Amino acid sequence: MINRQLTHPESIVVVGGSNDITKPGGKVLKNILDGGFKGKLYVSNPKETEVQGIKSYPNPVDLPNVDLAVIAIAARFIPDLIDMLTSQKATRAFIILSAGFSEESHEGKLLEDRIVKTINQVGGSLIGPNCVGILTPQHHSIFTYPIPKLDPKGCDFISGSGATACFIMEAGIPKGLTFSNVYSVGNSAQMGVEEILKHMDETFDPEKDSKIKLLYIENIDKPQMLLKHASSLIRKGCRIAAIKAGSSEAGSRAASSHTGALASPDVAVDALFRKAGIVRCYGREDLIATASVFSYPELKGKRLAIITHAGGPAVMLTDALSGGGLEVPPISGNAAEALKEKLFPGSSVANPIDFLATGNAEQLGFIIDSVDKDFDNIDAMVVIFGTPGLTDIYDVYEVLDQKMKSCKKPVYPVLPSILTAASEVQAFISKGRVNFPDEVQLGNALARVYHTDAPQSLQPEMPQIDKAAIRTVIENSDEGYISPEAIQQLLDAAGISRAGEAVAETIDEAEKAALQLNYPLVMKVVGPVHKSDVGGVVLNVKSVEQLRAEFERMIKIKDTHAILLQPMLSGTELFVGAKYETGFGHMVLCGMGGIFIEVLKDVSSALSPVSEAEATQMIRSLKSYAIIKGVRGQKPINEAAFVDTIRRLSALLEAAPEIAELDLNPLLGNAEKLVAVDARIRIVK
Repeated sequence: MINRQLTHPESIVVVGGSNDITKPGGKVLKNILDGGFKGKLYVSNPKETEVQGIKSYPNPVDLPNVDLAVIAIAARFIPDLIDMLTSQKATRAFIILSAGFSEESHEGKLLEDRIVKTINQVGGSLIGPNCVGILTPQHHSIFTYPIPKLDPKGCDFISGSGATACFIMEAGIPKGLTFSNVYSVGNSAQMGVEEILKHMDETFDPEKDSKIKLLYIENIDKPQMLLKHASSLIRKGCRIAAIKAGSSEAGSRAASSHTGALASPDVAVDALFRKAGIVRCYGREDLIATASVFSYPELKGKRLAIITHAGGPAVMLTDALSGGGLEVPPISGNAAEALKEKLFPGSSVANPIDFLATGNAEQLGFIIDSVDKDFDNIDAMVVIFGTPGLTDIYDVYEVLDQKMKSCKKPVYPVLPSILTAASEVQAFISKGRVNFPDEVQLGNALARVYHTDAPQSLQPEMPQIDKAAIRTVIENSDEGYISPEAIQQLLDAAGISRAGEAVAETIDEAEKAALQLNYPLVMKVVGPVHKSDVGGVVLNVKSVEQLRAEFERMIKIKDTHAILLQPMLSGTELFVGAKYETGFGHMVLCGMGGIFIEVLKDVSSALSPVSEAEATQMIRSLKSYAIIKGVRGQKPINEAAFVDTIRRLSALLEAAPEIAELDLNPLLGNAEKLVAVDARIRIVK
């Protein structure tokens, strides 16, 4: 937990503080001093009585009571130090900069565990070890640069990597991006990104706290905590962007079902971020551009005007916006012609609005005013204005700043001449503005933010199902893949439509089943995982003679212990599946079924429980959605039935968390209904 001694300490000791500011202990002390810490500051260094003008206690036992200890000594000495500080000096907050713990060796992990146990016993807070520290308005307990001037309206930044935190600040600050609080959590021995975000949620003050949160995450150890508090903060008016690095699909390679192979850990991260309303980014520049978009008024519509004096960047931005599902609609009519009269001959107002390399500040003002007031088919505008270096352009950026204050529509500035017009750009940024030097990064960020939905309900109303029947089946089934009979019972209890079927272990049983189901039939082996690969699926069986011949052949296929018979049905093959991902819960996936799931891999996902809105979005986000809607005269698939099937599957998972993998593939869909033709369910108790 985060306590007041960490966030608002009245006293700090730097253990390992040094006069050598090239060492972490020296630099962190200097940064605390330069940051103007208002409380009592102490140093403990066995070789010094004074360090950087601060009294040093060679033996930490001689220290007075102290709230926060910032520690930069060898790992092996730290557990005993923590014992003494917690028991004798009432220290309840610790920032351990030192490395040499779980990131290095088993022995280091044992040291780390001992430290955490001691701090937990007194209800203390620990940041690190192996971190660069934290940067807050109260104290600059960080040993790296840069140290930006903190702004209450800047970004709160939580990073699992100290170096990455530094690099992101290095890249963002020159663009005008500001920061409010920076937390580097290092090994996250006691508190990671999730706990810091939880604290920000539980203590959030809408009048004082930053509404922009940036996350760099390497391991999501507590997905449900992240989901709960990220979505809560966003509902309170915050905006969150995150990089999740280090996702691997290796764990899915051995999966035995289609769902298992498709539902990698990274798919779970995507699903969690979507449910929470987090904008996912994939690199430092992505994160910076997204945070910069957050710093401007929210884009309410998808139609943008591009205002430029350079054609090439406008073309690249148009491509980026269009590729991201945003629009650059044409501008025409009397207002457009009136605007064109105010520009130099040769200018274009069609959108992009190109007012030529000779365009000036006054003309830029005319254009922005006209786009803001005269064109209802425009929701926001991007202004691209650099310089060839012939004249100063302070006046252009001054007009841009003033118009940004008065415009009702968002205005995003792209000022690409960061060297040639460095002083003009800096003057613009000094007004509290953020610059986008790269128009494509801006376009991608705008699309990413626009298409990130609001947080979904964490407890949506679910379809009514027979939970008692489901529990009976699960409790009476062994681990592993359950029998076709048990699957039928689960699907029936969940209200998922399925094809009539029978399981036969002998030819006589098969003949009796065929009379009840009626020809033509489908025959499938029971046992092998991928039936088609072993010749274990036969379609359109029309006679008893064909039935007998195929039964005798199929029952000899390796691992086969029975034959499943179903009536021959027709429809478009769809797919719904699920996989349990440790910590995240169940992922539900949908897409086109049959062989298309392997060839196209066109699937979408959501974390269970799945709301009606989420299920609808899953279906409509598929690249193959046009097939579901109906193309070239084909009848559409019943989308409402598809949504209902996804939600009933999710309700089944909530009632039976033992389900580890589930495939409904194919589901046959037509304009009237969806029917599950084949299903596999594996449970783990």
